[in-house]
Amino acid sequence: MSEPSISYVSKSVLFPTEREKLFEKYKDIIETDFALNRTLVSFQANKKEPFFRWLKYKEGFSKKLIDYFIAKYHPSKGHILDPFAGSAATLFAAREKGWESTGVELLPIGIYNVEARLSAEKVSLEKFKREIDSFWESFDNTTINTSIIKHISITRGAFPEENERNLNRYLTCCKNITDSSIRKLLEFAAFSVLEEISFTRKDGQYLRWDSRANRSFGSTEFNKGEIYDFTKIVKEKIAEIIFDLSPDQNLELFATEKTQTELIDPIILKGSSLEVLPGMKSGIFDFVMTSPPYCNRYDYTRTYALELIFLNNNDDDVKKLRQTMLTCTVENKEKLNYLENLYTGLNRESDYNFINSIYFSHPAMTEVNDILSKLNELGKLNNSNIPRMVKNYFYEMLFVIYEMYRLLKNNGVVVMVNDNVRYGGEEIPVDLILSDFAKIIGFKIKKIWTLPTGKGNSSQQMGEHGRSELRKCVYIWEK
Repeated sequence: MSEPSISYVSKSVLFPTEREKLFEKYKDIIETDFALNRTLVSFQANKKEPFFRWLKYKEGFSKKLIDYFIAKYHPSKGHILDPFAGSAATLFAAREKGWESTGVELLPIGIYNVEARLSAEKVSLEKFKREIDSFWESFDNTTINTSIIKHISITRGAFPEENERNLNRYLTCCKNITDSSIRKLLEFAAFSVLEEISFTRKDGQYLRWDSRANRSFGSTEFNKGEIYDFTKIVKEKIAEIIFDLSPDQNLELFATEKTQTELIDPIILKGSSLEVLPGMKSGIFDFVMTSPPYCNRYDYTRTYALELIFLNNNDDDVKKLRQTMLTCTVENKEKLNYLENLYTGLNRESDYNFINSIYFSHPAMTEVNDILSKLNELGKLNNSNIPRMVKNYFYEMLFVIYEMYRLLKNNGVVVMVNDNVRYGGEEIPVDLILSDFAKIIGFKIKKIWTLPTGKGNSSQQMGEHGRSELRKCVYIWEK
């Protein structure tokens, strides 16, 4: 049983009307789905799922959510796409149902997750156990002269000295393992505990530093609690992996010997969806399920900086990743010329012009851009680059939506998880604007499902603008 979401009410002294008109246009398909909750649309529901619990990847959604929407909107097998694959939850959950699955992911972390997952399926458990015993003997007898971990400016000093020394010893020993699947799993065990053995905690827009670290940490002292001993916690992680891989666990998320020949390994394409999707053949997918980066200033290259240096990314690599990813931080630069050159190079100038015409003639989008610019002039935003970020986020997402439409077969479905945002007290209805873009392109907007509990505004904005919830949504579009 569903009930309508609360109406969109503008509180702006600038009296905007276009967002209210947009709400009126879609209010009849905005409904609350009481089967959804914040646990399902986040990594929280994966905490007890094998593999997903090995690495805390907070930006992913749960296997249960994927199962729920596949059953609801496309129960028959097909080919699924996730243009923001992350930890590849969509790809593996669909694969277990016999689907073909393709994902696009820019961050090396996601690619590494997929490689580790496939290694976990291929590894001989008995051989892995035997290797562990000799591995720790080698570890105890190994001394190192060079560091495997090469820090960048934002990670220097992240680990207590003993933890960093033992991490480097461990990775040195891993290099001597000849079985590639065993080596990958052992390396992944270390990869998955980096935050726990460091002075840092992931905090959305940045790494938050414990006051025990020997670097500036701001005016507020922060203590993250226990900083775990590397050797102890990585042994616990390896034991967890062995437990989950044991045959008597009968785990659904891992292909067994019996099913490995029946299932098709996911395809993960490395790069930005803005660049990868335009080069793909039209009409090849039946279903898209994804959660793009939100328009919320979260910088994945900072929050996952430890994982990036583990994967041998240097300062220049990280800066390039930050600029290449879909705009979601105040540091992203405009990609208008880049996209024009890309589409021109593919002989798709007419598509580029059509996409541009949608964006620059869209009343609600223009209203949002104008209001944020005015708020910026009045000093009401806490970062002067927020208007640019919001403008570019929607501009780039429009290209992604256009490509999803082109890549889907007729009657294909998109399921997209996203949140609305607020800046300077102004609500930006991401759900309505993106859905309206989709409708103009040709999609039928079947439903905008909202969670029973929305997202509150920050304590800073709450003090100035009062407490009000933002819609957390799942959009359903059909070609």
